[in-house]
Amino acid sequence: MPFIFWFFLAHWYFSLFTLTFLQHRYASHAVFSMSKPWERFFYLLAYIAQGSAYVSPRTFAIMHRMHHAYTDTEKDPHSPKYDKNVFTLMWNTRAFSTSIFEGKFIPEERFLKKLPDWARLDRWAHSWMSRVLWMLIYITIYILLAPSAWWYLLIPFHILTVPILAVLINWVAHKYGTVNYEMKNTSKNLWPFDFIMLGEAYHNNHHKYPGSPNMGRKWYEIDPVYPVILLLHKLRIIRINRQHTLHHTDES
Repeated sequence: MPFIFWFFLAHWYFSLFTLTFLQHRYASHAVFSMSKPWERFFYLLAYIAQGSAYVSPRTFAIMHRMHHAYTDTEKDPHSPKYDKNVFTLMWNTRAFSTSIFEGKFIPEERFLKKLPDWARLDRWAHSWMSRVLWMLIYITIYILLAPSAWWYLLIPFHILTVPILAVLINWVAHKYGTVNYEMKNTSKNLWPFDFIMLGEAYHNNHHKYPGSPNMGRKWYEIDPVYPVILLLHKLRIIRINRQHTLHHTDES
């Protein structure tokens, strides 16, 4: 495989790791805590990884907390039940997240507790100048390194990494897959395809145990980010806040 293929994979998983680690598990669910310097480090890491698709952890957390509180209802920020197709869901989600980021939508107080915030970085990262700059970087890399023009078809995946990842969870994992836990929502697990999503595709598990650092529940449901969280916990870079969930799996 040419280098550009490995570049694509590296960018996909780098973006996904920072999204599940910072925006989802840390900002949205406070699965673990960390010092302010380390928080800033992971903010920068997420910005570099997500580039043109970067979303403010604060904004992401508010919207995701609302998703858990109002899953599959009219107040759910993203639900296949109320969006006609994936493109409508992407557009509506973007519009809603923008209204949160710009302060046009005022969330309930319960969704605002213990939110991380780095306003200066978020303002720059959400600017069109930043997004266009990252797009130009991706395009330049492909012009210089892609062995043929066919590889240019991968460029939109770099530009829209986070929205594409969001569709896989918020659309696909609410319409297709398996269920470990019967719940009053449509969340499902996408096993055995979770290797594409680093634990995020165990969506039914996550709705059942949203605060767990391990999104896998069965012995064969491997969450690759969980060992990283354990390692960072042992190194005292982060501190897991819900240690009673550390080693729990469902054997049945």
